[in-house]
Amino acid sequence: MLYRITIVLQHLLQRWLTQLVGWGAEHKGGWLTYVVITLFVRFYKVDMQEALQPDVASYPTFNEFFIRALNEDARPIDTDPSVLVLPADGMMSQLGPIDREWIFQAKGYHYSLEALLAGHDHDNDRMIDYFRYGSFATTYISPKDYHRLHMPCNGILRKMIYVPGNLFSVNPSTVAKIPNLFARNERVICLFDTDFGSIAQILIGATIVGSIETVWSGTVTPPREGMIKCWHYPKAVADDAVVLLKGQEMGRFKLGSTVINLFAGGKVRLVDHLHARNVTRVGQPLAYGVSQLQLLPLAFNLQR
Repeated sequence: MLYRITIVLQHLLQRWLTQLVGWGAEHKGGWLTYVVITLFVRFYKVDMQEALQPDVASYPTFNEFFIRALNEDARPIDTDPSVLVLPADGMMSQLGPIDREWIFQAKGYHYSLEALLAGHDHDNDRMIDYFRYGSFATTYISPKDYHRLHMPCNGILRKMIYVPGNLFSVNPSTVAKIPNLFARNERVICLFDTDFGSIAQILIGATIVGSIETVWSGTVTPPREGMIKCWHYPKAVADDAVVLLKGQEMGRFKLGSTVINLFAGGKVRLVDHLHARNVTRVGQPLAYGVSQLQLLPLAFNLQR
């Protein structure tokens, strides 16, 4: 009964609460903003020594604190060209093989590629077919974590899809209770061409996530218009191609959420030591390319 009441309350309050908190987080509140940030740092035990600007008084809004940059040496990026790295600080929620088109969410729950990707095609090939029998990694980013997202490898952006949806909480207890949660929540799907085949990096919205942003387009949401939107981007040979290197920032959450990575079958092997509930840090190994003969890194080929 308590579970059902919780779900109903989330349905009723999620958008109103998200809008209210989003407005407050952008507001320059002077001493009140300073107090809120100070209490947040103490409650969540945020390590401000990692921040490029460790003084909480230097942040005019809560959101500017929340998406704070880190010191240059805080997250070293694995430079091995055969290694794909973790895109976010947080906790590994789940990872492993995609069973035909089914992705493991939590005990008793799976969701489909069809639902997660909203049935979209890419260059006349269905993304669902491309990632079938591939692998996935789901990283939960808690309120205390660093909230900038980074590239697992060198990539060329080919497509971005905004999918409207619910704003359920994505904390571990909720993920364990709501079926198809990631395929029901608002999300931004980013598809990249890489030396490891096409990969997807999917930014999941949640309760009180005021906005989802990417470095190439700025704020994707809000506004929340209730319709799927799709953007296509050119190949590397075009002057306006969006080319991002391994470890480079690609997006941000304004308040905590989840990022899901999808890889095609036979392209990468997830590292053996990563398991559900492992702490994750940007730049540490996530997977290895399976080919013994790697292509030259995109960074080398794309010098202008």
